Amino acid sequence: MDDWTTSHDRVLAQRNAEGWIFLIEAARDLRTTGAVAPSSKALARLLTDPLQEHGTQPLNVLEAGAGTGSVTRTLIPRLSPGSRLDIVEANARFASQLRSLVHTHPRLAGESERVHVHHALIEQLDTGRPYDVIVSGLPFTNFTPAQVDTIMNRYMELLYPGGTLTYFAYRGTRYARALTASRTEGRRHRAVEEVLADYQRRYAVGCWTVWGNLPPANVWQLRRPACATVPAALDVMAGAAL
Repeated sequence: MDDWTTSHDRVLAQRNAEGWIFLIEAARDLRTTGAVAPSSKALARLLTDPLQEHGTQPLNVLEAGAGTGSVTRTLIPRLSPGSRLDIVEANARFASQLRSLVHTHPRLAGESERVHVHHALIEQLDTGRPYDVIVSGLPFTNFTPAQVDTIMNRYMELLYPGGTLTYFAYRGTRYARALTASRTEGRRHRAVEEVLADYQRRYAVGCWTVWGNLPPANVWQLRRPACATVPAALDVMAGAAL
């Protein structure tokens, strides 16, 4: 058996195992996992496209809610030389899986220190630097409106002026919940959508639909205005890091 076959079989086995981990965690806590299947390659590419806009410029990149790493695998090869990636994941099992992915990814051979996995909530993250690109995989429609507002505001604080946030939302969730959820859940879902719509009105620069995902999803791209000032705490920390 040649090296390629061995490596290929190992990757397939790993992907299969991770798929089962995802399903187990979704069954255990669908509210925080937020999906029944990992993100598709098409969705992952669209979420990480903003990295390509910067060419070879070193970037600070943040991925929140990475799950088992379906988007992370697309993100890592797109990191330009000298870029740093912080991955935030609240699920302990997923965080462990992500650390294994980082330490074994061939594109990070000898450079795994450029990528750090944080087992934490995004609201608790404090790396001391702002970001050029933030990729979010958090299941917003499973949270309360106040939580979504806090997270979105935190994202905007963490971005450099002119920085980009991408996130996705599954299509048809409002109608699905209307058929299966209580009135209270329906009101919460609508309130979350209103919070997101407010951020979209203020910051959105694009929205695309990925039909080849399970379920289909809309990808939103938001940009912090270039004229905005970096919050004082981040500005001081960024200066100290230079």
